[in-house]
Amino acid sequence: MAITLTEAAARHVSRYLTRRGRGVGVRLGVKTTGCSGLAYKLEYVDAKEPEDIEFEQHGVKVLIDPKSLAYIDGTELDFVREGLNEGFKFNNPNERDRCGCGESFRV
Repeated sequence: MAITLTEAAARHVSRYLTRRGRGVGVRLGVKTTGCSGLAYKLEYVDAKEPEDIEFEQHGVKVLIDPKSLAYIDGTELDFVREGLNEGFKFNNPNERDRCGCGESFRV
């Protein structure tokens, strides 16, 4: 069971937390929504919850709620720039399908 971060994602999170002036890392999870059923949720966090499962890579902590881990186990979180757009990209080996708009996925 593991969640990994690329160096680009870790650099982005570290820079953001430094600018923000607080925070322990990011929380990654899933929520029920969209055409295909699940969507990723990512938020910066100031404190670890007791139930959080913690992964750390490149000096950045990624916190996962136990219910989400089954859907995102093995996911690599990347930060990419495509043309004028930039953002996080989820490379999830459990994804079986993704909706046309790209907002949700199915395992």
